[in-house]
Amino acid sequence: MMHLLKIEWLKYKKYTAFKVLSLFFIIGIFATNYIVYSVKKNIINDIDTQGLISFSPYSFANTWQTTSYVSGFILLLPGLLLIMLFTNEYTFKTHRQNIIDGLSRHEFINVKIMLALIFALVSSVFVFFSASVFGFASGTDFSLNGIEYVGYFFLKALSYNMIAVLFSVLLKRTGFATGLFFIYLGAENLLSQYLVFLSMKLRVNYDMDAGNLGDYLPMNAADGLLTFPKNMVTSMAKSILPTDFTWVVIAFAVSYLILFYWWSKRKFVNSDL
Repeated sequence: MMHLLKIEWLKYKKYTAFKVLSLFFIIGIFATNYIVYSVKKNIINDIDTQGLISFSPYSFANTWQTTSYVSGFILLLPGLLLIMLFTNEYTFKTHRQNIIDGLSRHEFINVKIMLALIFALVSSVFVFFSASVFGFASGTDFSLNGIEYVGYFFLKALSYNMIAVLFSVLLKRTGFATGLFFIYLGAENLLSQYLVFLSMKLRVNYDMDAGNLGDYLPMNAADGLLTFPKNMVTSMAKSILPTDFTWVVIAFAVSYLILFYWWSKRKFVNSDL
């Protein structure tokens, strides 16, 4: 596998889009969190002169959850990059040449899936580092309480990356795959919002609490694990919000990952080159 990854690196190390999108993503993790940190420190704290809002999103009690949640909004960038890298193989016929040169179909798709895994791991490392920086900046004592949210971020990042790989295999063209990627995420988010209100209605009107039904959708399963830390607003709405069944959502997220993996691999191995 290391030999295959070295071959992939030779393909991408001089690719401008790879450098630009990677840089944007890394900067974006710190920039988005800095915006939230600055708003809380310089605006909300100035308005809240009576100290009514004591919530600190980047104290070490909350920084792992806050940073993972905020950083999740820019996970489209690694997914978009994976689509570009993979579909370029089809555009320039390099996938066919690699297989003619002796690479098996299984090896070719496995290294793409490994890239999705590596992208998710690297993203999680930067989230961990960013969370630590803002946690120390908050002036609170270091704590790993809530570190599991970085793991949830990894699961979300891997889900986004794997569906990007799947769309690349299915459509083979950068424009089509990118378009479907964004359209699908937008459509699922709209459906998820409807299911949130349906879940609330079931709980309030019929005393049925099945959790947030929107979190059981393919992409929202991983999304549902990352929420903003509990505060005064969420506490007030607790009576109408559905219960968070974390392990059920994790089970759905992992099941969808297995499906994305199986479908991508099966499609590439059995399709015409």
